Amino acid sequence: MKNNFCIVLLLVAYTSIAQVKLEGVVRDSLNKPLELANVIAINQETSALESYGITDAAGKFKLALGKNGTYKMQVSYIGMKTLEENLTTQENDISKDFVLRAENALDAVELTYEMPVTIKGDTLVYNADSFKSGTERKLEDVLEKLPGVEINEDGQVEVEGKVVNKLMVDGKDFFDGDTKLATKNIPSKAVDKIQVLRNYSEVGQLSGVTNNQDNVALNIKLKEGKKNFWFGNITVGGGTSPDNELYLLQPKLFYYSPKYSINFIGDLNNTGEVALTRRDIRGFGGGFRQPSRSSGTSINLGDNGLNFLTNQNNALEIENKLGTANFSYSPTQALDLSGFVIYNSSRILSRETSFVQYTDRDLGIPDEATEQSSKERSDQGLIKLSASYQPNINNQLDYDILGRISNDKQNQNVFSSVVGNTNQLDEVEPYSINQNINYYYTLNETNIFAFEAQHLIKDEDPFYNAILENDPNGLDAFDTTADALGLDTSLNSYDLGQNRRIKSNQVDAKLDYYNILNAKSNLNFTLGTILSRQEFNSNIFQFLGDGSQFNPTPTFNNGRAT
Repeated sequence: MKNNFCIVLLLVAYTSIAQVKLEGVVRDSLNKPLELANVIAINQETSALESYGITDAAGKFKLALGKNGTYKMQVSYIGMKTLEENLTTQENDISKDFVLRAENALDAVELTYEMPVTIKGDTLVYNADSFKSGTERKLEDVLEKLPGVEINEDGQVEVEGKVVNKLMVDGKDFFDGDTKLATKNIPSKAVDKIQVLRNYSEVGQLSGVTNNQDNVALNIKLKEGKKNFWFGNITVGGGTSPDNELYLLQPKLFYYSPKYSINFIGDLNNTGEVALTRRDIRGFGGGFRQPSRSSGTSINLGDNGLNFLTNQNNALEIENKLGTANFSYSPTQALDLSGFVIYNSSRILSRETSFVQYTDRDLGIPDEATEQSSKERSDQGLIKLSASYQPNINNQLDYDILGRISNDKQNQNVFSSVVGNTNQLDEVEPYSINQNINYYYTLNETNIFAFEAQHLIKDEDPFYNAILENDPNGLDAFDTTADALGLDTSLNSYDLGQNRRIKSNQVDAKLDYYNILNAKSNLNFTLGTILSRQEFNSNIFQFLGDGSQFNPTPTFNNGRAT
């Protein structure tokens, strides 16, 4: 049985990596081989760039494709018409030649042609104009037309199935940690080249000793005419609806020069257009700098913020305010300064109704009709400052500080035909300060040292209040629980509150030593520590009719929670 099982595993592994070889020659109409022609294979099922090659001096190319697949072949060359043809693979290798024909041209007219895709090591470069049709407005419209690039349902950029976590413009950070602000706001007319940086390492000294195969970054190269002056657009709109007046104001301004860059993005509207979600806000400041990412040990302090229940796409009314600014400055070749500030405010109104009917009456469960209305308010602010100092190729010092503060509130009213009316209030005003310091030193070609440390302070104060109906002279759905908690059951309602306070303080540091043995192997020794302290306090109480607070004593477990 064991032998059979092993054979099956080997067969499965072999099938999963099975490929066929496609090779051939690219020629012109005179049967002459074309050197440096682009040959691209795009998977028709996934729309991903499956394989890519450039012809040699004899016009020959060789690509590796998956078995039993369908691919769109694109063959291009300077001054020639781009050839597109579908190709289906089976179990055997394929030999196929392509013939390109010259573009129609008038005498005395000089044609200038640029390859749509070029490859330089781990960098894939798309010429944006080769994929534009004139209908594109923003960067995301261009990205969606690039082979192997797509925008997922969360608005994130993916390259060959890998999420892009860092986006730069002319080599400068653009709101570190999230790509949505860039893709939805940078004008398409300003984009010249899109560089896909595969196996990307933010620290060049560690590129050969760390696993970067899942790290993908984008660098957007601007057209020459978009440098050293302001560009962008401002959108203004207004209108009416049966309930209120509608407004829209979206200024987007950018400035880039060799030494510094400034970006400003604003969004003020009540049309239901969401600029940034709470999930987007949490992603800012991420990038690739994470403490103890390879140490094998971590302590998660958790998050005690509000998890709003409303899907913004299904809300009755949404009002958004967004103001962001991003800058970078290079006073010297060795020093880079950058940072951003974000303020995001949202107001959401929603209503939901439901009815649950049980077909088996013998269960004795009553049918229930519910109606839930909710008002949500969220005000969030972020500020990040970064500095990177690299006096030479052997030394690099990085420092980051990220501050977050928010004021969130949610009011919910739930009416149930079974348990009556319930009002709930959630409030929290947390803040956090996160600092990183990293130092990288290359002693010589075979010895590298890396020190990384992070200090995190968090202060969270969630408050919860619920008001439930009560009949002091009769039975209610909550009477048993109220008695167990020791509540005052003589009132017409249970007005309950809970205060929590969570204070966190954590230091995470590690020292790495890398000894490079050869081009493929190295030894890594890690020494690290995590010091974490967290204080938690919780108090459950009841508001009485005169507004005073009553601290109940549970009647079970002798008044103890356990």
